[in-house]
Amino acid sequence: MTQYADIFNQEMMNTLFPKDRTDQFFEALFGDAEEGSYDISLSYAGDKEDTVHFELQLHQRPGCCLACNLTYGLPQVFSRHPIINIQSIAEKVGEAVGKSENVSWQLGSTQEKSRQLHVIPLVVRLS
Repeated sequence: MTQYADIFNQEMMNTLFPKDRTDQFFEALFGDAEEGSYDISLSYAGDKEDTVHFELQLHQRPGCCLACNLTYGLPQVFSRHPIINIQSIAEKVGEAVGKSENVSWQLGSTQEKSRQLHVIPLVVRLS
């Protein structure tokens, strides 16, 4: 069942994770946003009871390689990085559904969907 599908539409995804956050991340990491080999976006992947599932999608940039060795360590990096700010995303998810108390989150392991797309599961618990 997807009780929150109407809430987590594309407009809300862009609010939770703005498109310019990728460039900010690479600017902080490398000193130049153009050095990044992928763009990051957030996608709603469903919900069940008080758990909402998302994916941080890593889309290969033109002329770049989305190599596994670049993306497999990212859950640990993203979990701590202040620009990615997973805690803030989780809190805003809780606010959006009216359950902002006791929000927790967990990032899963990087999954290779294709050579051009890798995803990192994000689970937000609302209880």
